[in-house]
Amino acid sequence: MTSRTPRDSRLRLVPRQPIAAARRAVANRGSRPAPRPPAGTPAPTELARQARGGLTGAVRLARWVAAECGRGTSLRPGEAGGLCDDTAGRAADALGLTDRQVRADWDRARLAGLVELHGDTARPGWRLQAWDRDDSAVLRGWVALFDAWSLAHPEPAGTDPTIAAEVVEAAPQLLSVMHLSAGPVSVAMLLDILQQRVAEIRAERCEVPYGNPAVPWPQPAPPAPGEGDPLAGLLDWALEGLASVGALVMRDGQDAPPAARGDTREALLTPLGNWAVWVKLERICVAAQSPAGNIELSAEAMLRGCADLTPGPARAEYRAWLAARPVRSAVHDLLEAARGDDALVRGLAFEALRAVGAPAEPAVRAAALEPCVRPYALLWLAEHEGHDPEEAAAEVLTREEATWLWVDTAAAVADHGESRLLVRHLDSAVQGTVPGLLDEIRAVGHPRTVQVLVALAAAHPDPALAKAVRRAAFQVHRGGA
Repeated sequence: MTSRTPRDSRLRLVPRQPIAAARRAVANRGSRPAPRPPAGTPAPTELARQARGGLTGAVRLARWVAAECGRGTSLRPGEAGGLCDDTAGRAADALGLTDRQVRADWDRARLAGLVELHGDTARPGWRLQAWDRDDSAVLRGWVALFDAWSLAHPEPAGTDPTIAAEVVEAAPQLLSVMHLSAGPVSVAMLLDILQQRVAEIRAERCEVPYGNPAVPWPQPAPPAPGEGDPLAGLLDWALEGLASVGALVMRDGQDAPPAARGDTREALLTPLGNWAVWVKLERICVAAQSPAGNIELSAEAMLRGCADLTPGPARAEYRAWLAARPVRSAVHDLLEAARGDDALVRGLAFEALRAVGAPAEPAVRAAALEPCVRPYALLWLAEHEGHDPEEAAAEVLTREEATWLWVDTAAAVADHGESRLLVRHLDSAVQGTVPGLLDEIRAVGHPRTVQVLVALAAAHPDPALAKAVRRAAFQVHRGGA
């Protein structure tokens, strides 16, 4: 009997220390000559200085959080990770700010990784410790905020969420045009590009969701009589949001009311914004020239396309795929792929989410309530919060969750790997004995339990143990204990 797949590289999620193995692979992979940024781009030191200047308020609030935690004060966030009223009031009094300013700085600090949520407690993030000495940490924090501009500057009240999502999805194309123009771009031109891109998005969208043709895809609400095209107002929102995080500036009449400004306004990328867009375009170009070329695929197809890659090249593919999409929709698509039936895709989806970082944290935390992805989400959150990846499973997973994860990983091995890997996977179980493992496997109720046990029985060289595993598979199949 031959294996379905002749190589092991796609099973990097199976070892006990997959994250450490991936990091070693990233560090050791062959290097490509570093591309040169466009002429006139400031040095990284200057870019970091500008990023620090734009996040002064967020850093000040994060240092207040660090001081409060140092005094033993427990800071509890409010709904959706925001500030609760009591904490907001204390921060406003201590820093001499208004409640609105404190809440805005809190959102920016959280999105930039300066403040982290550990369960129901807020703490200073690791990036705050490196803020004054590590320029790369500063730039990564600013890029995280830039990617999450629509969260830092929410859409106006009453906005159709479908249209707002379309504008967020179209924003990378607007930024690319501004970068390639190497100068100011008129708002009228940006509106024309936005209208074209939104029309393309609507034409590309599947109007009837797969598997449930009776439920139509949600469509934007038609504008009320006299309202006109809502995209014009939402373009203003997008430009204001990108300006609020320091990615662009508005010129010529930016202080006048919208009705008086007409088409005379122009948008110009800041050096930081120009550099960030260039980095994303460079990643896309590298991926487009790579043998893998998964950038235009859906999340699940991209993950399957990366399955045969070693961790370093796979991570590069994840980053390029993410750079071509709005963060919010990319995270949603990856989590949808993780909810599917293929355990290998589930593991790879969370590896890709590690490349997203802080902007994915709210969605991953919400997904932790779903049984099929809970162990993966808890491990992702633990690593994000600073736990040692090699110790995280023992620290954050219950015995039942660890057993469920063992079965899920075994399902990936059974579907995509060699039989010897399935036998070796026994060593990673938290139970000390095979009978103990079998008892707990039957208790967790994983939907692939029978298939995993049958495959393990067929693969194991010990006849007595194989017989016990087959008996357990039969009992589960018949519904016995």
